[in-house]
Amino acid sequence: MQRFFTLLCCLFFLFINANAQQTFPVNGPTDPRHITYAITNVRLYVNYKTVVDPATILVRDGLILEAGAGVTVPSDAVVYDYKGKSIYPSLIELVSDYGQPELKRPQGNFEDPQLLTNTKGAYDWNQAVKAEVDAYRSFVADTKKAEEWRKLGFGTVLSTQRDGVVRGTAACVLLGDGEEHELILRDRAAAAYSFDKGISTQDYPSSLMGSIALLRQTWYDARWYKEGGNKKEYNITLESFNRNLELPQWFEAGDKQNELRVARIGKEFGVNFLIKGSGDEYERAAELKAAGCRLIVPVAFPDAYDLSDPYDALGISLHQLRHWELAPGNAATLAQQGIEFALTSSDLKNRGDFWKNIRKAIARGLSEEQALKALTATPASFLGLSDKVGALRKGMLANFLVTSKGLFEKDNAILENWVKGKRYQFVDPQLSDLRGNYTVRIANGNSLRLKVGGEAAAPEWYLYDDTSAIKAAASRLGQQINFSFEAKKREPKGLYRFTGLAEKSAFSGNVLLPSGEWSAWTATLDSAFVPVAKTDSAKKEAPVTATVRYPNMAYGWKELPKATTVLFRNATVWTNESDGILKNADVLISDGKIRQVGSGIKAPEGAEVVDATGMHLTAGIIDEHSHIAVSGSVNEGTQSSSAEVRIGDVLDADDVQIYRQLAGGVTASHLLHGSANPIGGQTQLIKLRWGRSPEELKFENWPGYIKFALGENVKQSHWGDKQVIRYPQTRMGVEQVYSDYFTRAREYDQAMNAWSKGDPKLRSGIPPRRDLELDALAEILNGKRFITCHSYVQSEINMLMHVADSFGFKMNTFTHILEGYKVADKMKAHGVRGVSSFSDWWAYKYEVYEAIPYNGAIMQKLGLTVGFNSDDPEMARRLNQEAAKAVLYGGVSEEEAWKFVTLNPAKMLRVDDRVGSIKVGKDADLVLWTDHPMSIYAKPSRTYVDGTCYFDLKRDQSLREEIRTERARLTQQQADAKGRGENVQKPSMNAQVIKHCVEEEIHHFE
Repeated sequence: MQRFFTLLCCLFFLFINANAQQTFPVNGPTDPRHITYAITNVRLYVNYKTVVDPATILVRDGLILEAGAGVTVPSDAVVYDYKGKSIYPSLIELVSDYGQPELKRPQGNFEDPQLLTNTKGAYDWNQAVKAEVDAYRSFVADTKKAEEWRKLGFGTVLSTQRDGVVRGTAACVLLGDGEEHELILRDRAAAAYSFDKGISTQDYPSSLMGSIALLRQTWYDARWYKEGGNKKEYNITLESFNRNLELPQWFEAGDKQNELRVARIGKEFGVNFLIKGSGDEYERAAELKAAGCRLIVPVAFPDAYDLSDPYDALGISLHQLRHWELAPGNAATLAQQGIEFALTSSDLKNRGDFWKNIRKAIARGLSEEQALKALTATPASFLGLSDKVGALRKGMLANFLVTSKGLFEKDNAILENWVKGKRYQFVDPQLSDLRGNYTVRIANGNSLRLKVGGEAAAPEWYLYDDTSAIKAAASRLGQQINFSFEAKKREPKGLYRFTGLAEKSAFSGNVLLPSGEWSAWTATLDSAFVPVAKTDSAKKEAPVTATVRYPNMAYGWKELPKATTVLFRNATVWTNESDGILKNADVLISDGKIRQVGSGIKAPEGAEVVDATGMHLTAGIIDEHSHIAVSGSVNEGTQSSSAEVRIGDVLDADDVQIYRQLAGGVTASHLLHGSANPIGGQTQLIKLRWGRSPEELKFENWPGYIKFALGENVKQSHWGDKQVIRYPQTRMGVEQVYSDYFTRAREYDQAMNAWSKGDPKLRSGIPPRRDLELDALAEILNGKRFITCHSYVQSEINMLMHVADSFGFKMNTFTHILEGYKVADKMKAHGVRGVSSFSDWWAYKYEVYEAIPYNGAIMQKLGLTVGFNSDDPEMARRLNQEAAKAVLYGGVSEEEAWKFVTLNPAKMLRVDDRVGSIKVGKDADLVLWTDHPMSIYAKPSRTYVDGTCYFDLKRDQSLREEIRTERARLTQQQADAKGRGENVQKPSMNAQVIKHCVEEEIHHFE
């Protein structure tokens, strides 16, 4: 009783002190004493790799005085003997909005475009840039949520306002229940970013590439501001942005490809971000390692799918099924790669799954040491707080857990969580273990059996009514116990409610009987508790047999293919050169290049010899106008010009269309921004290197291009009932956009050149502001970037050529160009490099009513370089047949028609010195066709890019069977998981929709 009174007093004075900051006035009496706590006889995890057993830890004023073996306990210390228990550093969470206000999108009518911020004051022009926001200013402790975090084992969280592309600073806070003044561990702990503009009502950005451009431009603006721009204007946001660069840079990226995008931004600006991912990093672990990424990865794993409906099952891709199986091994893969990472509980639908998922990650290869490091030392290191949290050493904060067993054991219980030296107890570690088998005797003569089992920290009580075990509702506070059960077989029947005290191996107290009478009771121990091994009648989890593919989906590679030496014998070779079409010819390729073309070529040692008798060998098809393999929208149409955005920033290397188009003989695709605005984004030419990383898809040393657009789209003719007022609204306005932007770009270029040459006329000493949008347009004026323009009607085609003439540059490519036959002579005179058309599309909107299928042939006969493009992922697989239409409509020769989809697009794209024909020294981008390449019966037998076979018809047929087998295996595993009682999720797509959709793995290009 004396000990209980002392503890109560200590808790009282702790409460008084916890609510009296040093700078606050004191209201009423206080106790200034500083209590020392000594926890003895524990197994102490000093950090993730150092264990001391037995050990003592001393705590006073929120700090650790001593921790380890041989610690002398002061005579005035409050001592807790926790023999048999373990102490670990409390966990650190790096992804949370704990204590932050709820973010709500502003209410109102947002039908009209919002081009600039509506935030009042000297802030940035874009609402998604919020560098001035400091999370510590809005932080308010939440007692209930803090308790939830503490019960999971966390003592510290990074609190962030998760809103905007630039989110300001995050605060590192403690999960105590005191005042905010005592809980903020570091006010500005990290600067935060994302690709999500959040609740902003401003139109820009509306795409992933727009978000990337906005972030890059903001970085350059901040540099300009620091270098002298602050003399021209005061900008609160840029002031804050520069100040925040001194902090750890934290980026909420999303998936694995976004993480690589973040790494590229970091490389550009000299920043090594802390990148929060999504748990699929194992699919690109090598690339993430090479990029030097430091990661924060969730332990949120997908639930199994309920695939009992076969039509529902069609809506789940093989990638999703594989991810379900492989995701728990994500952290282990990162550890094997040597990637530095922290673990986060974010993304969990139910935080109660946290420890279950941690143990699952350990079962999949993550060591306990690595797991503890990723939850303690690594997040502390990431924030530069290793001297305060993440370990248990002298002088550090007293943030630690008391556990009943090892932290990662399935039956472990977190008994206490100390935060800044304050004890939060969930189960008293000093309570005696009550488990065992007892005989309960009631004073009225009745007796019954009692079994207390389960875990010592959370025992389960069972009373036997005759021979039936009934689980009792039980509670315990210190030695005080209460339990009740309802008897249905013994007399008197009804509810028995017991209360009493537990003393070692005996209980005693009073019971309220069903009759309403009170009676005394006692319980004596008959036998000690012996855990009974559980027999699992359910199916056990199947071992993981899937391996990561590149990409990790249908038709991915187990190992990435390499360039080989191949001799094609006896083929019909379409050279696209002066040699024309060669019959019964040989072609030798090695090291990614074409080495010999002719007859009787001798096979080098080790070369693969392909008998191509009766087959046709051509250069790979080049699609001049495509929108495949792009993440997060192909349009940034919120402004009349989006010249600053780059398709190359958002390549999707996992798009199955890459494989499908290889199966149609396509080896290169020119990926364009959409046609929502007059000046679109910078384009990207890629080679279809299926399985490679986004950067490895890019066509090396390719001159830059940009997408322009004319016609109905850019003046928003068909944008629905929404009131559209974005400039331009007329074709006249489109012309004015070009004139205005090129005028600005010329002035900008002159200023940048003058500054770089040290022109003395620039007396202010303030450098010109780098403008990514005008950079791209200035490159056009300087002949370093080229235009491909979406166009239809002759008047606008003429208009843009006149604009180009007035600013001294040439139009490179007109694409679509369905009225090109009307102005072919004018385009020839202007010096247009090429025209890329549809073969026979027309009448799908007003401005193409006068299109004719002879368009390509007419332009070709008038001396223009003509190509046919797809602008469509399905048509791209049949561009060989589109070329044949030039023979049908206009009598173009087969050889010239074939150039429409091979050599001519290469000329338009200025890469005809490397691809587009079969010539010694060019890249070995080749297709071996089973028939005449323009026949409807022709199929690519093999497709090579850089001498590497990325598509093989025989392999494809074999893979289809493998895919069916793997889907069946994974489907059975999902059913087994459901049978084990695991959580399952329904496929999100409607079954009726799935019946009519083309499922990527089953009906692939059939």
